[in-house]
Amino acid sequence: MTTKTMAAVVQHGLEAGKVELREAPVPTLSDDDVLLNVGAVGVCGSDVHQYHATQSWAVNVPVVLGHEFTGTVAAVGKRVRGFEEGDRVVSETAARICGTCIYCRTGNYNVCPHRLGFGYGVDGAMAKYVAAPARCLHHLPPDLPFEVAALTEPCCVAFNAVAERTTIRPGDTVLVLGPGPIGLLCMLVAQLQGAGAVVVSGLTADRKRLELARSLGATHTVDSQTEDLMELLRSLGDGYGVDRVIDASGAAAAFVTAMDAVRPMGSITKVGWGPGPLGASLDPLVAKAATVVGCFSHNYPTWERVIGLLASGLLDPGPLVGLDSGLEDWKTAFDGMHSGLYAKAVLRP
Repeated sequence: MTTKTMAAVVQHGLEAGKVELREAPVPTLSDDDVLLNVGAVGVCGSDVHQYHATQSWAVNVPVVLGHEFTGTVAAVGKRVRGFEEGDRVVSETAARICGTCIYCRTGNYNVCPHRLGFGYGVDGAMAKYVAAPARCLHHLPPDLPFEVAALTEPCCVAFNAVAERTTIRPGDTVLVLGPGPIGLLCMLVAQLQGAGAVVVSGLTADRKRLELARSLGATHTVDSQTEDLMELLRSLGDGYGVDRVIDASGAAAAFVTAMDAVRPMGSITKVGWGPGPLGASLDPLVAKAATVVGCFSHNYPTWERVIGLLASGLLDPGPLVGLDSGLEDWKTAFDGMHSGLYAKAVLRP
């Protein structure tokens, strides 16, 4: 490889709009890393938040964006085993972990206090090449296309939230708050878990995403700004509320809705991020003896299970992709996801 620079989508400041397509150095390769020729990279809501400076996490600028990526091995470090040039792989997001804390030692490195992820802590994959630790990589089945494999990461977020951190029994009623990509994927995983009625709630601006939710099998969708969500929920089952609420919105108001909607002894799983204060009493949780579970990221077993589901077609995130284009169209992708035009966008460097 003779080239020393590459086109990359770079966040170069912490103010809104400080993202552009510019030349960046090709990553150097350490002994434990693998250099990937990026085949496809998904645009995450977090990328869009960083573009608008509305994120609630620290960002090390300048940084190449993109943490949902797949590609082909271009080179391997001296200590790497199990991967070789030409392998098709997909990568986890925990680019840097300490490896020594109790969470790393027990396989829960997703909550390592020293964790840094691609696209905010270290350079990500909205570029021709990205360097990733070999421990982050998983081999792809030969028939799994890059545009689907690029959505493995958000599928893992949803799977961890709904299949691992939430107990859904066949026939349970489930409310998903927020029809963004994670919310829609949570809905799909809830269906795989055997949920009965699945309600997806959003705002008027989410009209296209609510339509998508219906096409993907949601039994009910609600525009909470023009329709009475609670009236609908009271009409389901015995009227005491839903068994499980998945808060994929992150807005404080959504959590208040979750407390109202959950039935006594039910549960709320919070997967959406939001920096705003709650500004409400938690007494409804106490009165209902309801459970609240936080959920963040994923680890190796989750990835292996989700890759299998994607390969089998049991989990199909393809209908979420509204734009599949080159890296030069990054701003169209970001703006389209911000406006709700696209549930998901994929870029191909």
